[in-house]
Amino acid sequence: MYAIIRAGGKQAKVQSGDVIDIERVKGDSEELSFSPLLVVDDKGTAVSDRSVLANATVTAKVLGESQGPKIDIYKYKNKTGYSRRQGHRQKYTRIEITGIEMPGAVKPKAKVAAVTESVETAPKTETPKTEAAISAAKPATPKTAAAKAQTPKPAAKPTTKRAAAKSPSKPKTPKPPAPEEK
Repeated sequence: MYAIIRAGGKQAKVQSGDVIDIERVKGDSEELSFSPLLVVDDKGTAVSDRSVLANATVTAKVLGESQGPKIDIYKYKNKTGYSRRQGHRQKYTRIEITGIEMPGAVKPKAKVAAVTESVETAPKTETPKTEAAISAAKPATPKTAAAKAQTPKPAAKPTTKRAAAKSPSKPKTPKPPAPEEK
């Protein structure tokens, strides 16, 4: 199951156990709670109805704070003597997603236990393999070099349309020499 949450003006796709950095959250609380924008369960069913999502929560544990990379800002205008320098480091809060709770959703642990019980109770039977099934499972044999040589090749096409459409032109006659001046 995963959810899409909004944190710090940005959206993040989270699952239980994910560790993500969000923009700084002020406060001393060790637990955070988010209301998801979208929840997709294990079956692939997406829930985006606001009335249903109003009861859903995504809980997270605060791990600590960190800073992003340094960003240098430099402004300059030529021939005026104007230049400004500034720097910035964004502050982040690192959180770990502890759970996604959806009202009326089946817990994944109960579902896994039900599947393992049904597998254990089912009788184990082996199907005998027939020769037809074995030959169908074999991949097709590749063509040999002799078989490839016997296949006809398509006729060569002209490389450009212009060359094929050009008609032979008349040979050019040389110009007579210019008369000599006296």
